[in-house]
Amino acid sequence: MSKAWKPDSWRSRPIVQVPDYPDARALADVEATLSRFPPLVFAGEARKLKEQLGRVAGGEGFLLQGGDCAESFAEHHADNIRDFFRVFLQMAVVLTYAAAMPVVKVGRIGGQFAKPRSSPSEKQGDVELPSYRGDIINGPEFTPEARIPDPNRMLMAFRQSAATLNLLRAFAQGGYANLEHVNSWTLGFVANSPQGHHYKEIADRISEALDFMRACGVDANATPQFRSTDFFTSHEALLLGYEQAMTRVDSTSGDWYDTSGHMVWIGDRTRQPDHAHVEFCRGIRNPIGLKCGPSLDAGDLMKLIDTLSPDNEPGRLTLICRFGADKVFDHLPKLIRTVQAEGRSVVWSCDPMHGNTISAGGYKTRPFDRILQEVRNFFAVHQAEGTHAGGIHIEMTGQNVTECTGGARAISEADLSDRYHTFCDPRLNADQSLELAFLIAEGLKQERASRTRPALPDAGAAVGF
Repeated sequence: MSKAWKPDSWRSRPIVQVPDYPDARALADVEATLSRFPPLVFAGEARKLKEQLGRVAGGEGFLLQGGDCAESFAEHHADNIRDFFRVFLQMAVVLTYAAAMPVVKVGRIGGQFAKPRSSPSEKQGDVELPSYRGDIINGPEFTPEARIPDPNRMLMAFRQSAATLNLLRAFAQGGYANLEHVNSWTLGFVANSPQGHHYKEIADRISEALDFMRACGVDANATPQFRSTDFFTSHEALLLGYEQAMTRVDSTSGDWYDTSGHMVWIGDRTRQPDHAHVEFCRGIRNPIGLKCGPSLDAGDLMKLIDTLSPDNEPGRLTLICRFGADKVFDHLPKLIRTVQAEGRSVVWSCDPMHGNTISAGGYKTRPFDRILQEVRNFFAVHQAEGTHAGGIHIEMTGQNVTECTGGARAISEADLSDRYHTFCDPRLNADQSLELAFLIAEGLKQERASRTRPALPDAGAAVGF
């Protein structure tokens, strides 16, 4: 690296989107306590994820990244974690079956507690209070006491993350993810939907294939790839005091790893090249994500790539594009062409959520048709440029919520109040998540077919699925 890096070197840089803790001594004590806690993930797991993402960067896999907008202390429940995992497995099966390539499964879970905010304060009537910044920082209740940043919340976030990771590892490795159970992952409220029926068709074909293998003398249960799955965690590295406290030297390599999650990302509001969040992330060896919004030009992107991935290591950097459905053609082709011209290895991922948020009926929501359109446009541009549309990054839940309008069940603005449970941004419910997976599957099929075509259309052409 061009300059010496230490886990605390970010503290000498400008920083945005951080809380103002009233008791600096209490904050330092909590950070010191966290630094003595055991790691939540291990360096070897992060390296394994990087290897898998390296194959995605080379066009030989697809990244499925999703989960809650912001995890909640109040909604931490084994059933909620299980239901999220079930939908996630369904999506992965749909994508694997369609794309005939591995799907790298990364959850926004086990650490996704802090949220950047567009305004430092929130007003209700004549009362103005500091914004809610996620349960790791302050409380969602609109009271002066709840909105005071409390460092002890970091200890609660650690404990909840540890419990969540323990359960997820059990699900992923203990038999729940066995393909023999592919027909049992469907949630009750999804079973009778069009997506539920479509999923059952795929699940039945997989079950028939397993039966055929058994008839041929092949024991699927003796094959680890059928019995279990790799599942990784990720979150936005926003609260840097927490991230620093969880950063440790790997005893086998001597490198620094942030052990709060396998992968962390830098948000669109905190990606200033000379600021604290970029400084922190450049020194850890985890896979890193970088949110790319409409204000990011190609020159600044290359500076960030030079800083965050100076060795051009495949799988190190994932570019998470979040433009809005109507701005993809204006911004994405320029970024792709610049990165390709410089020979940089990155994973291109689409975040169709954050650029398509609107207000309706007093709620923040995201129209599902706009989410689908951004994904279509993302695939269309990559097909035109001859590059790999490598991933999707979504906010979703296994709960039967009504937070995003549209979808096969046609959630309307009037329906939003029925089951609007998010503490922050609206999430896709299980039905909508599965519908999106089928759409992406069609895009991956088209990408596979286009590799054999002699010519590619212009980036602005109406290509897609």
